[in-house]
Amino acid sequence: MKTSLPYDVVILGAGAAGLFCAQVAGQRGRRVLVIDHADAPGKKILISGGGRCNFTNTGTAPDRFLSANPHFAKSALSRYTPADFIALVDAHGIAWHEKTLGQLFCDGSAKQIVNLLLDECGRGQVDLALGEPIRAVAHADGQFQVQFGSRTETAPALVIATGGPSIPKMGATGFAYDLARQFGLKVVEPRPALVPLTLGADEALFQSLSGVATEVVARCGNAAFREAALFTHRGLSGPAILQISSYWRHGQPIGIDFLPGQALDWLVNAKRAQPRSTLRSMIGSALPGRLAEVLAERIGAAGELANVPDRLLSEASARLRNWQFVPNGSEGFAKAEVTVGGIATDGLSSQTMAARTVPGLYAIGEAVDVTGWLGGYNFQWAWASGHAAGMALASGRA
Repeated sequence: MKTSLPYDVVILGAGAAGLFCAQVAGQRGRRVLVIDHADAPGKKILISGGGRCNFTNTGTAPDRFLSANPHFAKSALSRYTPADFIALVDAHGIAWHEKTLGQLFCDGSAKQIVNLLLDECGRGQVDLALGEPIRAVAHADGQFQVQFGSRTETAPALVIATGGPSIPKMGATGFAYDLARQFGLKVVEPRPALVPLTLGADEALFQSLSGVATEVVARCGNAAFREAALFTHRGLSGPAILQISSYWRHGQPIGIDFLPGQALDWLVNAKRAQPRSTLRSMIGSALPGRLAEVLAERIGAAGELANVPDRLLSEASARLRNWQFVPNGSEGFAKAEVTVGGIATDGLSSQTMAARTVPGLYAIGEAVDVTGWLGGYNFQWAWASGHAAGMALASGRA
């Protein structure tokens, strides 16, 4: 139901960032309307974390986020921390557990996080207009006018919280970027992130390993992640690959250390200790059998180790420590969990998330050029950026 009084703020997007911003501003006396073309709130929240919502990460730090301005996220992240969101989860009686690397999940369902946000919005008397496509947005005389469905509403403040184009089957679009450009804000080229990478025909041998997973260190440029990699019928996936995909650019190689922690001269030492062993058997002692077979075939040092020169064993060991793949692409926005790029941070205040040149305009969450690692970091950015904007809206600061 619409309030009888005019709105102070209209928020576009009923996802994690938009709902969080709405409850912060609403509970502090702002009259808030949230609009979303989806027929239900928090759709991407519901599918996150395998349906259990990896709602934050205790290791959150600014260096775990990608942005053209690596310092931009520091202010918001420092003012709303994982401990703050955990306290809110606890206050709602939601049981949770920690998995690896500081990742926190609901014991039950991601729906608990959506209900938390809706309950908090209810406390702030926030109005929601769902299943309402936005037809037009304009700005004149200090007011934003939003036409959606069959309605038109105005408010002195507008928050862009419509996310990026990742997972279009959930209704994701590039609407945030079009709107930003309409108001003169720049956009950093968006590209898929936390996404599986694809391999070309020259790597078809590895596609035969579909379903095989092993712990690796994946590298691209200066970034490196030690987690599981998974071979697929199209290429490479798994947490290590998803992480490194955010740093990968077309044409760049990906380096895979199949034997993290193994001594560089281990094969030469194995030759001394087990001269009648083969390269295939030695690799197979550390890696899944099918993977060991393919790697040994590619290296090509057949026969017993005793008959393989030390130089070739050293070269084989070095290759296994930094196996080069050159992906021919990724599985795109359809499979990307998030988007790298977005509304350029140089046009926004890091304190309030407000546009510097358009009074009353804000941008938060995935719509902004701030992208976290896999493992709850992007939710923490949604909470932190939503909190920063919500507090600014409540205090009247831009």
